Amino acid sequence: MDALTIGEARLEYVRHAGDPARPAVVMLHEGLGAARQWRDLPATLAAATGATVIAYSRAGYGGSSPLPDGDDPRGPRRGLRRPDFMHREADLVLPPLLAALGVARPVLIGHSDGGSIALLHARRHPVAAVIAIAPHVFVEPCSIDAITAAREAYLHGDLRARLARHHADVDGAFWGWNDVWLSSEFRAWDIVADLATVAAPVLAIQGDADPYGTMAQVEAIARACPRTTLLRVAGAGHAPHRDRPDQVLPAIADAVRDAALG
Repeated sequence: MDALTIGEARLEYVRHAGDPARPAVVMLHEGLGAARQWRDLPATLAAATGATVIAYSRAGYGGSSPLPDGDDPRGPRRGLRRPDFMHREADLVLPPLLAALGVARPVLIGHSDGGSIALLHARRHPVAAVIAIAPHVFVEPCSIDAITAAREAYLHGDLRARLARHHADVDGAFWGWNDVWLSSEFRAWDIVADLATVAAPVLAIQGDADPYGTMAQVEAIARACPRTTLLRVAGAGHAPHRDRPDQVLPAIADAVRDAALG
C-alpha cells in the first residue's frame, strides 16, 4: 500500500487508477475496518465503472499511524476517541486528504461509521454523490447492545485474534471505537440536523437483519436529504455489500456511473 501524511498521521491507502474525467471514488471503512478489509470491492468497482477508486485507513486502523495513548484510568489504549470523532474526520482529515490525493468532488462510499463520516463531509464540502452502507445518524438501543456484545467477544472470544490480522495496533483500533460508542456522552449523538445541507444524491443501503441499526437510520436520511434513494436488503446484516453482493454491488456501480453524468 501507499501512504501519505496528513497532520501528524501517516495514512495508508490503495488506489486503482481510472478515467481522470470521472469523479474519483473514495471509500471510508467501518468502525473496526481498514482499507484492506474492503477486500476486492475497490478493484471490482474500478473495473465496473472506469472510475479511480481509493480506499484508505483512518488513523488508528490497519497500517496507518496509531492513535496516541491517553491517560484513561481503565488502562493503556483506552478512551482514545472523543464523541465528535466522526465530525473531526469529516472536517479536519478528509479535506486535506482529498487535496493531497488530487481528488475534487469525489463519490464517497462509506460503511457504518464511514457512511456517517461521508454524510458529514458532504454537508459542507462538494461531492458528486454519497453511498452510505449501514450508516448511523443517531444512536439506537440495538446499536448499544451489539457493541456491548462485541466488547464481550473481544475480551472473552476470538474477536481480538481475528482483528489482529488487519490492524497494527489492534487494541487501539478496538477500544478507540468501542469505548466512545459505549460512553454516556455518546448516547445523545445525533447528526440528522446536519444532513439538511447535503445537496448531493445519496444512496442509503441498509440490511433489514443488521444488529447494529434498523431501517430508521436510512429513513431519517431520506427525510433530511431529498435526493436520497433507499435500498433495503432483505436478510442482510451489517455488511450488505458482502452478504448480498448480487443486489448491492450493481446498485453501487450504477450510482457511481450516474455521478459521472452530473
